[in-house]
Amino acid sequence: MAAQNGKDLLIKLDLTGDGQFETMAGLRATRVSFNAESVDVTSLGSTGGWRELLAGAGVKSANLSGSGVFRDAGTDERARQIFFDGETPDFQVIIPDFGTVEGPFQLTSIEYAGSHDGEATYEIALASAGALSFVAMVGA
Repeated sequence: MAAQNGKDLLIKLDLTGDGQFETMAGLRATRVSFNAESVDVTSLGSTGGWRELLAGAGVKSANLSGSGVFRDAGTDERARQIFFDGETPDFQVIIPDFGTVEGPFQLTSIEYAGSHDGEATYEIALASAGALSFVAMVGA
């Protein structure tokens, strides 16, 4: 796979619950991580004393984060509303040449910053709040 443009890793938000996703405004950097906890079932009878893990068990999770420039667009307003109302709406993450992840996320952190001689910036963090779906990019 060839190198990918970082600006193509997108976090999108369903603004109204109708399944129409819009890219979060002003984002300059985005990050997604997937995690799966393991369940250790090692016993005295484990072959050679090697650890054994229970397949299909454990908790799966995903975390999203982003930072950017405050633009006071519809997605900025919606992000604030999601945080203060404790909602878990659907988000989409577009990962270039990989696919699309979609599902509910909770906005766990939102930070605003600015300096007297620069633009206002923000950082967000989201945690998966239910089952996620994945659709592979055609040809990936």
